[in-house]
Parts: sequence; C-alpha cells; structure tokens
Amino acid sequence: MADSDLVSLVERLPATRLLCVGDVMLDHYVYGAVERVSPEAPIPILRVERETRTLGGAGNVLRNLEALGLKPCFLSVIGNDPAGREVSKIAAGGEGAEVHLLVERGRSTTIKTRYVAGTQQLLRADRERVAPVSAPVREDLLRLLEQAAASATVTILSDYAKGVLSDGVAAAAIAAARAAGHTVVVDPKGIDYRPYRGASILKPNRGELGAATKLPVATAAEVTAAARALIDDFELGAVLVSLSQEGMLLVEASGAVHSLAAEAREVFDVSGAGDTVVAVLGAALGAGASLLDAARLANIAAGIVVGKVGTAVVHASELEEAIVNRDALAGQKLLPLPVALDHVARWRRSGLKVGFTNGVFDLLHLGHVSLLKQAKSHCDRLVVGLNSDASVKRLKGPDRPVHGEAVRGAVLSSLADVDMVVVFETDTPRELIAALKPDVLVKGADYRKEEVVGADLVEAQGGKVVLAELVPGHSTTATIKRMAR
Repeated sequence: MADSDLVSLVERLPATRLLCVGDVMLDHYVYGAVERVSPEAPIPILRVERETRTLGGAGNVLRNLEALGLKPCFLSVIGNDPAGREVSKIAAGGEGAEVHLLVERGRSTTIKTRYVAGTQQLLRADRERVAPVSAPVREDLLRLLEQAAASATVTILSDYAKGVLSDGVAAAAIAAARAAGHTVVVDPKGIDYRPYRGASILKPNRGELGAATKLPVATAAEVTAAARALIDDFELGAVLVSLSQEGMLLVEASGAVHSLAAEAREVFDVSGAGDTVVAVLGAALGAGASLLDAARLANIAAGIVVGKVGTAVVHASELEEAIVNRDALAGQKLLPLPVALDHVARWRRSGLKVGFTNGVFDLLHLGHVSLLKQAKSHCDRLVVGLNSDASVKRLKGPDRPVHGEAVRGAVLSSLADVDMVVVFETDTPRELIAALKPDVLVKGADYRKEEVVGADLVEAQGGKVVLAELVPGHSTTATIKRMAR
C-alpha cells in the first residue's frame, strides 16, 4: 500500500468495531524543575510545578483508540477505592466509548506515579496489589466479554499482569473472538504465553520475546527464529516485535518476514508506546488493512508518540501529517486543538513561556505583522487563535472574510514569529484561551486590559496581559474600502 493509501486507511479507522480488555490503572505525573541536589543525600530536589492524572495500562489503549476517532467497547476491573473512582470518572469523560468497569470490593487499583524534570523521568513509584479477580467478578467479566465480542471485528488484549486477564480470562477472550470470526491482537506480559494460544498477532518487545522463549534475540535472525518458535508453539497468526531504536520486525505464520525501520526523529519517553502500537494495529486491521500495512501504520504512530513526554496518544491528524510528509510534524503550524494542546504541554515541560494572541488576520498588513512581532517578544512560543470563516461572517458581515481560514492560516504559518495557529469557531477565543492556558496574552492597545477577552483567566493563573502598540493607518476594513473605490 502506497503512503497515499495509508492516509485513506487512517480516515477509515473510526468505523472499526473494536473490543479492548485488560488491566486499567491510574497514571499520575508530577512535573517540576531540578535546580539543586539535596544536602541530605546525593539525590535531586524536584520543585513541583504541576500534576496530572490520566488512564494508564489498558486505559492508555482506550485513550489512543479515542484519539483515532474510534468508539470502542472497553472492559476492565477496578477497586472500590479513590484511585478506582478517579479512573471511572476519567473514563466517563472520554469520546463516546462504551466503558464497563467492574468494581471489586477490596481490590487495589494500580497507581503509577512518575516524577519528571523537563523531559527526564527521575523516579517511578507504583502502588499496587496484584491478584486475579474474584470468581463473581470474573463471571460478570466473561459474560460481558462474550456479548461484546459478538459485535466486534477486532479484540485487543492489553495484559499488564495485574490480574484482569489471568485465570483463563485471556483464553476465554481469544475463544470468543475466534468464535465470532474476528482478529485478536495481544500485548503480552510475563513469560508464560500459553494463555495467548490461538491469537491472531502477538506484540512483545525484544526483551519479552527472549524471556518467553528462552532464546537469544540479539540479532534480527535470532529475533526471527524466536518469533517463529512462538508461532509454532502457540498457533499464532503472526508476531510483531518492537526493537526500540531499530524499529519493528513482523514475522508471519506464512513464513514472511518484514523489517520496519524506526520512524522516531527524537525520543523523549517510551512510556505507553506499546499501547499506541496495539491500538493502531488493531484499528487498522479492523478497517481492512493487511497485516503489513497495519504494522507500517503502527510503526509510524510509535515514532510520533515516543517524541512526547508522558503516557501520550497519537491523533489521527498527526498520523495523516506524518504519512504525507515524514518531516511535517516538526514544521506544521496550523493544528487542531487536541494536537495543539500536546505541543503546548511539551513546550511547557521544556520550560518555555507560551504566548497567545488572536484575530481574523484577513488581508495581512503591517499592523498585523507589528502585533505578532511584539507578541513574540514577550514569549518563547507564540500561538495565534484564528477566527473561523463562520465566525468572521458573524462578526464582519456576509462578505467577509476575503480569504478562507485555510489560506489565512497558511499565511500566518509562514511568519517566523508565529509558532502555532489554531482555528476557533466561537465569536471570542475565551474557550481556546481556557484550554491553552497561555502565560502571556497579547492584544492591541485599542483595547483596555479589562476589555481583553480571557484576561481574567490568564491573570488568575499567574500570567500577564500585554497591550501592543498599534501602527496607525492600517486595517483590513480600510484596505477593502480603498480597493472598492
């Protein structure tokens, strides 16, 4: 399949009916800066700046599927504890997935806390108690699993060895999927792969493959031999091995072997990269892709996600951009909001100050250029909020804009002072400002500070509002009138 066909494959992903079963957990990130070493011991002191909580484990597979536009069915088990309730709340706020979280009294919901300075993880602390689910909960889980498998086209098993897929649950899921005639993708754990017998495709990394087969895996030939041993021993359709900076190796039961070179330009964090791979792989197979093309798409997604910090996801638009031009993500400036938020979060983790200004920017003139230059002088990265065409018509009248939002966005993106452009549909950028949380908000001096939309939001979080000097005699409206005359 050509790269252009991979783009159409991405567009078909949301139609995949997918079931995901596995160990959900809570990922807790503590971000800050290290400026000195502790006098008590030779360890860094992290000055905490912010904290985030998100779904981890199989929950990160769910997040990736939703970022690709799917509405999967998700099954897992949580404890009747604060972490379990937080997992439930986060999952309920997703993008339309059918989520079934069975609550088991006395069970401990796993929490992984990572301490991060800039882009570097300092420490990970896990709170967990691993155990198989109780018999009554297991019975409910199997019932839901069989019902969901009947209407799915792909099942993903995300095994983190916390107990949800133990005691025959994984085998039952594979049997239900095979009875329904659909594909099973397994992200395995541990060294005993007998529960995964009969899966369509298994996705271990190099270390997991070596541990499970007790075979050497230092070279491509050794990895291939170990993968073939797994296929023969457990009646698998294929094995896709993650090889870190060396990419991936796909070994099929037919004997075909495909080497996929690594796509990553920069690697900041591999946390959750396997989740992204199985999510994209399963979604692509469900959309009708061949195993090789699904693996190619998953490999591209892995290259994107390891360039982000934290348990991150890959959006469909990022995949499309990476396919069209493998260097496009680094230079692309006109971005949808979910992708823009990822970029802004990465800038902040690198200690960069984020600025924001907004406008219609129709028929770009000297006044616009001056505003943008002044705005950039107050920050490290400048985000420009751009009124959509519909918004401009409401504000300026039916004859505006002269140029559509795509053209206006492209022109803004060509300016060195502009680092990102985000189109907003509302009449004011207040919602966009609330989402981006800029450190600096810049508007022209024809406004008073109390009139600037979003000024209260920015100042409430410790940011500042800047009123830029205007260049007299320049406006789009005046230009249009002169042209009419």
